[in-house]
Amino acid sequence: MKNLKHRGKDKYMNPYVAGVLLGFVIMAAFFFSGEGLGGSGAFKDIVKTTVVSVAPDYAAHSHYFKSATELDHSPLKTWLAFEVLGILIGGILSGAYARRLNLRIEHSPKITSRKRIGFAILGGALFGMGSQLGRGCTSGAGLSGMAVMSVSGFLVVAAIFGTGYLLAWFFRKLWI
Repeated sequence: MKNLKHRGKDKYMNPYVAGVLLGFVIMAAFFFSGEGLGGSGAFKDIVKTTVVSVAPDYAAHSHYFKSATELDHSPLKTWLAFEVLGILIGGILSGAYARRLNLRIEHSPKITSRKRIGFAILGGALFGMGSQLGRGCTSGAGLSGMAVMSVSGFLVVAAIFGTGYLLAWFFRKLWI
């Protein structure tokens, strides 16, 4: 295997090796925390904490936000919040180590950077809403669900990737 220090600027880890490493990360998460991976819940905790801080009266009378007001600790002191923080820090360190840490917007030459950002925000918002309606994101419902051999985990992954495959034709001009 080539030394990582001599890899080119746009080289990425072998996807098979990355998949095996992700499997070890999921096993370690279950071993050390008793929970799997997942990121969408952390963003929900950030919203709850913000609403409780900005509008405590509203939060106390809201069925959804009331659970956050009754905790003896901040919702941000949870496994998910620290996991997402670790993902951000790890991504920055990985990009810096591979000399890929720069700000750029990758897109097809057929569209503008502004259009690419707009579609990225729209896609992220739709995926975020879908993860809440589906009771979990790709990593939480899918990867962690499959790690414990849950039928729903396999169905989630099949639905996410199947839908992506079916819709890719309609959005191909954004990439090629």
